[in-house]
Amino acid sequence: MLRLFVGIEFPPELKLRLSLLCGGVTGARWADPGNFHLTLRFIGEVGEDVAADIDEALSRVRARRFPLQLAGTGVFGDRTPRTLWVGVERDPELTALRDKVEHALIRIGLPPEQRKFAPHVTLARLHNPVLDNLRAYLAANAQFRADPLAVTAFNLIASFPTKSGSIYEDQADYPLAP
Repeated sequence: MLRLFVGIEFPPELKLRLSLLCGGVTGARWADPGNFHLTLRFIGEVGEDVAADIDEALSRVRARRFPLQLAGTGVFGDRTPRTLWVGVERDPELTALRDKVEHALIRIGLPPEQRKFAPHVTLARLHNPVLDNLRAYLAANAQFRADPLAVTAFNLIASFPTKSGSIYEDQADYPLAP
């Protein structure tokens, strides 16, 4: 069994820039900077045969390259914040790519994604954060803006859970048209 997701990998310089945001929140379990990415579609656990079908379906996805803009910080979980993230500015090309990936996976029999697409980069999981501390962090990083990332491909990624967090391994790359 493989635990898979479809995402956009980041270059080392962007991962380094994001890693500078990791600190200063009590109750945060920070993501490993090597794992920073943008998830287009979480798939979950599948057998090798389904993984091969997924790879074949994703290899047929056609989309154009586009710039991706990371900006701002926020949390998921209004009353009980549970995830700290960096935002992704809305982009029709990103949404189109995500929709094409979704349709390709549905065509091979995977169930549709139930959650609304909310593009973000997870910085930390939160466990009883000190709210004043968290509010100060969000205020201090509200204006965060990375250099635009030229998205030239998307990836099929496997997640291997360990005691110290998941290890991600690229399974396949799918280039986007210029």
